[in-house]
Amino acid sequence: MSGVVAPEATVTVADPSEAGAVFGRGFFGTVGPQGLALDRYESVYLLEMRRLEVVDPRGKPVEWPELFRRAARAEPGFGVRYIVYRDLRQRGYVVRRSPPPASFAVLPRGGTLQKTPARFWVEPLSERAPFELARWFDVAERAQTARKTLLLALVDEESDLTYYKVRRPAPTGALPGHRLPEPTEGWLSEDRVVVFAPAAVETLGKGLAYGSRIGDRLELSLIEAAYLIAEGDLALRDAKSRRSVSAVQFARRASRLDRHFPERLSGYRELRKRGLVVKTGFKYGAHFRAYPKNPENVHARYLIHTVPDSHVGAWPEVAGGVRVAQGVRKEFIVAGVSPKGAVRFLSLERIRP
Repeated sequence: MSGVVAPEATVTVADPSEAGAVFGRGFFGTVGPQGLALDRYESVYLLEMRRLEVVDPRGKPVEWPELFRRAARAEPGFGVRYIVYRDLRQRGYVVRRSPPPASFAVLPRGGTLQKTPARFWVEPLSERAPFELARWFDVAERAQTARKTLLLALVDEESDLTYYKVRRPAPTGALPGHRLPEPTEGWLSEDRVVVFAPAAVETLGKGLAYGSRIGDRLELSLIEAAYLIAEGDLALRDAKSRRSVSAVQFARRASRLDRHFPERLSGYRELRKRGLVVKTGFKYGAHFRAYPKNPENVHARYLIHTVPDSHVGAWPEVAGGVRVAQGVRKEFIVAGVSPKGAVRFLSLERIRP
């Protein structure tokens, strides 16, 4: 079977019987008035697999390296995307070029073109590409609306592939809301708040899973203290001066210790509002770990990293977070916080398609 290559590295198979054979073995190409039109990914792949011969308009054979070079010249980023296309085809998937927001639409195994809807949207990326949180919020939302599974295919510097399933989750828990009969007193000491009142220690520490009980006292993080102040359950005094500390004063002190304190507090507040128990994720390299119920009864379900919703980071950092989370059987979630404090969630999971 042979086809004629165009300058942009697409190929046309004019002979009807040859076109039918190419199309029938994997749904390659699009049938048109000039014959079967193969895009540059299909052309390069079929030539590499020795399932197609390619000639130029003068009838001179075009070898695979030359066709690959032509495709790479015609389309920036072709090399990375072709690695992903080739891998998916080798896995037995039917892969088609797709309009934005994804590069490829992939049918489920055994699917039939024009009869079976695409199962995946796949976007190839180099590991050196920036991790643009706002972009993936948008694409994940569009994928879920279209009932597609969004896969990001990361190609590292050695051309190895890692696939991440990306979605917009709705993390929820079952911890009931509860208020203290009256505000309890907390003592602000450096970067934590200590509660001594026995009844408050019991209710906050055991029933609602705030803080850490050490002996007869309860130690709260600054995030927990800020949340309880806003809920009307905590009043603060400075441990050194014994003076009252207002919510505004406390927020200023906390922000001096942690410049990301406001956005982390927004993330914490949203998670608590959803019925989750939220504890520090420090030992896992994340901001929070979250439990659907009291930690005495269940393991944490989520590891959450909180950043501005305009965050642009590096993929190796994301890969590390996902790896740690899945290593301890938790879901890795990025919480994006808007300037007004609204919170959106993005889940990333490493998978084998």
